[in-house]
Amino acid sequence: MLLLAHISDLHLDGTDRATERATRVMRYLTGLPTPVDALLVTGDIADNGDLSEYDEAAALLAAPFPVLACPGNHDIRPAYRKGLLGEPADGGPINRVHHVGGTAILMCDSSIPGRHDGLLDNETLHWISTTLGEHHDAPALLAFHHPPIALHHPLPDSLQLGEPQELHDLLSRHSNVVGVLVGHAHTAAASTFAGLPLLVAPAVTWTLRMPWEGEDAADRSQPPGVAFHVLDDERRLTTHYRVVL
Repeated sequence: MLLLAHISDLHLDGTDRATERATRVMRYLTGLPTPVDALLVTGDIADNGDLSEYDEAAALLAAPFPVLACPGNHDIRPAYRKGLLGEPADGGPINRVHHVGGTAILMCDSSIPGRHDGLLDNETLHWISTTLGEHHDAPALLAFHHPPIALHHPLPDSLQLGEPQELHDLLSRHSNVVGVLVGHAHTAAASTFAGLPLLVAPAVTWTLRMPWEGEDAADRSQPPGVAFHVLDDERRLTTHYRVVL
């Protein structure tokens, strides 16, 4: 059994509020009686993409378990590489594969520099297909920032993943993928994509108020949220959502 924690959208901006909420979540996760096998962070780690925000993120996300991240639309690749990864600033999409408990976890870059909508570009799609092929005997999870489907709110739906059919067709050729994990929408949600579970992490910073809940999209009174994904020996994915008070 594999146990993964999943958070998203920290939007660290140097304010006490953002720092306190991220610290609260990490304190909760590191204090669990049974440690998670890894923590996934699906983008918008920084709010402005400043190097100082990634320096703070690197300190806050330090944990006794692996922390796997990918960029979101608020993240800036050069500062992300330098501050969070300790790598040279130059480079294209930030795609990484991690091996946790016999599972291949692909953290993919759906950001488009200078824009807020998303795209898995040709380089990333080729990398995903090649990486899944190399790990065809192992279960695989795909994680990135932008949901590839509508979630029935005009804000995230106007900034979702572009050209999702390309990813849909790719996934149809790789039977080892057991789920797709995303962030960006600031709401805990579950749906399907390409016949697979599509699981949206709640945000650390604020919660999306759905149209039937009121007009103001950003509900800053709600506590941060966490998703827990359990992958069992039958390759079945089960998700539990929690708030962190």
